[in-house]
Amino acid sequence: MPNQALRADLLMLLTAIIWGSAFIAQRLGMDHIGPFLYTGLRFALAALVLLPWVLRRPSAEQPAAEPWLYRGLLIGGGLMGLVLALGINLQQVGLLFTSVTNAGFITGLYVIIVPLIGLFLGHKTGLGCWLGASLAVVGMFLLCVGDNFQVASGDWLQLAGAFVWATHVLVVGVFAKRHDPLRLAFLQFAVCAVISLALALVFEPIVLAAIIEAGPAIFYGGAIAGGIGYTLQVVAQKHAIASHAAIIFSLEAVFAALAGSLFLDETLQLRGYIGCTLMFIGMLIAQLWPRKAEAVAPDAEITAPARSTQA
Repeated sequence: MPNQALRADLLMLLTAIIWGSAFIAQRLGMDHIGPFLYTGLRFALAALVLLPWVLRRPSAEQPAAEPWLYRGLLIGGGLMGLVLALGINLQQVGLLFTSVTNAGFITGLYVIIVPLIGLFLGHKTGLGCWLGASLAVVGMFLLCVGDNFQVASGDWLQLAGAFVWATHVLVVGVFAKRHDPLRLAFLQFAVCAVISLALALVFEPIVLAAIIEAGPAIFYGGAIAGGIGYTLQVVAQKHAIASHAAIIFSLEAVFAALAGSLFLDETLQLRGYIGCTLMFIGMLIAQLWPRKAEAVAPDAEITAPARSTQA
């Protein structure tokens, strides 16, 4: 339905804005606590924020006779949580060794990785999507890579994370089409929080005073970027094609660069603004390029009821 597709696009654009600005909270939070502890606390908070809505909201996909949790839902939420934990922790640790702007660019490379993975899975990707993705990658390069760009250790971690985020977009697309999106989001938050907190217990000091100081960053990363952003992703991708969703989500690189410029004095030059423009053009081409009727059918491509990421 056209209205559903437009609604999904707007929700995914809002998600990209939230994720892009969340890079600031992710960086500032690590001024006080370690990356695993920050991730664990933010997603524990995200799960708590979502829990009342999950308990109150009836599931349209689940028959009344079925239990609140069932095997398919647990498998989907658990797998999404595992992929989310891997992607977000690669991103979080990488931020210790690279800039917010570089992190946004490299993470956003999943825009081209998603359709590439789709090819190996035997799914069709239209010409408009390829053109849009290519423009988006060029735009992200102009936006984030300066004349003296060097590949730091944090950049390699972000690159590894980009492949994980591409996988996350595809995994969410598979399960969000079949199960209640809010319950899936809650389960992935809970799994990610447990894994990250376990890593923090092993590798990082846990000091209450430091956690309190990191409180504002944890709140934004958990309640806003997590509870709202990742939930919007799952809800939106219910009516979106994964390759198109990846292009819209990649705009988080634009908003990460803008946020870095505003709050962390990471300068955005003219080429950066040109990059932003190319990314928006790429998004529009991918969405508006004429497609054959069979290409837009629900099963013609990987569909995703909504990403990380990012953030």
